[in-house]
Amino acid sequence: MLDFSGREAVVTGGTGALGTAVVGRLIAAGAAVHVPVFIAQELEGFPYRDHDSVRIHEGLDLTKETDVARLFDATSSLYSSIHVAGGFAMGPIAHTGAETWDHLMRMNATTCFLCCREAVRTLDGGEGRLVNVAARPALVPTAQMSAYSASKAAVAALTLSLAEELSGSGIWVNAIVPSIIDTAANRAAMPDADHDAWPKPAEIAETIAFLASPQNAVTRGALVPVYGKS
Repeated sequence: MLDFSGREAVVTGGTGALGTAVVGRLIAAGAAVHVPVFIAQELEGFPYRDHDSVRIHEGLDLTKETDVARLFDATSSLYSSIHVAGGFAMGPIAHTGAETWDHLMRMNATTCFLCCREAVRTLDGGEGRLVNVAARPALVPTAQMSAYSASKAAVAALTLSLAEELSGSGIWVNAIVPSIIDTAANRAAMPDADHDAWPKPAEIAETIAFLASPQNAVTRGALVPVYGKS
C-alpha cells in the first residue's frame, strides 16, 4: 500500500486530465499536494481546488526560473515532484515554424528541467522521488511529430542523465512514457480511434504514484511505457 503520510508532492499540470488523476491518487495515499496554475481558467472543473490537502499556486509560469523557485520554496517537507505539464502540436516539418519548435521546447523540456533542478535543490541530497512525463513518439518514430518528439526526447534524456547524476543519493528519477491517453480531448480529436485500447488517466496515475512513493525502493533511471493495449 502506498503511503505518503507527512510528505509533500508537487504536481505540475495538476489540473489536466492526467494531472487530476495523479493529484487524487496522491491525496488518497496521504500526501499534501502543491499544484501550480498559470491562468485561473485551469481551475474550472478541477475537483480538488478546495481540498484540505491541496495548495494551489496561481499565476506561476513554469518556463521562468523565478516562478519555479517560488513554487518549491513554498514546500516544507517535499518528497515527490511530478512533472505532467506540457504541450502538444503536430504537422509536417515543412509547415512547422520556429515558434512552434520553441513553444514545445519551453512547455515540455524547459519546464521539466527547471522543476527537476528546483526539486533537487529543495531535497538537498535527502530522499525523494522525481517523475517526468515523456511520450511514446520520443522513443518510437512517429510521422509529423518532429518538434514534439524532440521536446519529449529531451525529457527522456534529462531523466536518464539526472538519474545517473543522483545515483549515489536517495533521490530516484524516472519517467513514464505514455501513448495516446484516453481523455475527452483526445476522443474528440480522434472520434474513430479505438478508445478502449488507450491507457486511462487513473491507470497511469497508479504507475506514477508508485514511482513517486517511498515504496519505490530501487527503481531509478527508467523510462516506463504506459501504453495500455495501444
